[in-house]
Amino acid sequence: MDDLAAEFEAERGRLRGVAYRLLGSAAEADDAVQEAWLRLNRVESVDNLAAWLTTVVSRVCLDVLRARKTRREEPFEVFPEPVAAADPAEEAALADSVGRALLVVLDALGPAERIAFVLHDLFAVPFDRIAPVLDRTPVAAKKLASRARQRVRGTSPVPPADLARHRRVVDAFLAAARGGDLAELLDVLAPDVVRRADAAALPVGAPLEVRGARAVAEGTQVFGKRARFAEAALVDGRVGVVVAPRGRLVLALAVTVEGERVAAYEVIAEPARLAALHVTPLSANHSNK
Repeated sequence: MDDLAAEFEAERGRLRGVAYRLLGSAAEADDAVQEAWLRLNRVESVDNLAAWLTTVVSRVCLDVLRARKTRREEPFEVFPEPVAAADPAEEAALADSVGRALLVVLDALGPAERIAFVLHDLFAVPFDRIAPVLDRTPVAAKKLASRARQRVRGTSPVPPADLARHRRVVDAFLAAARGGDLAELLDVLAPDVVRRADAAALPVGAPLEVRGARAVAEGTQVFGKRARFAEAALVDGRVGVVVAPRGRLVLALAVTVEGERVAAYEVIAEPARLAALHVTPLSANHSNK
């Protein structure tokens, strides 16, 4: 039993990584891994422990994903307070390591697509092992992963050089927002910058439109208190920002860059508008390196 526990512990980190990418929740990922341990203790022998555990964790996650699709979702707070049972710093580190934009895209996939894509593209599990998890043929599993891959890949009408420049500006804007430094914000905002926002993103009575660098910067300082949830991403093909606590999209910023400064940004928070956005991660090809 001690040997089995040691072998399981050697696999725990990888299994947790799989489960987190499948579920987007550290607590649920831990539950899925624990369920795999409980099931392991109920079987007499396992030929390939790593493969067996991956299959079990994936099936547990598939059940969770299907349950999410069938049950009525509870209202989701725009900026939720950390769950007492979770470590906020650890949750944030996990989301940062995976990429919040990727988690947003994965959250929009169907359960079977998500399983096929994550297992194959992120963990190199062959389709003949993915197929039994989904009760599909290997060919069908491959098609699911291919469909998901098209959703994850981002394209942009902006020329590559301009896209890289826009990303530098948006990254600088986010860094200034996180730091709450007024001088840095003023440096990255155009003097006549305009901030527009959906009413759902603002306190009651707050203006939907603000003009001028100082007014926008002061408002952005308030947003910056929650900027740990934010990440640059392609939003409808252009560099913008997604705000995704626990990997769920609750705000998006459509950013207009002129030269080396932010000329305008719009905060999108209405559920129907968020659902219509095409969000994709910024790939290495979109970097400023």
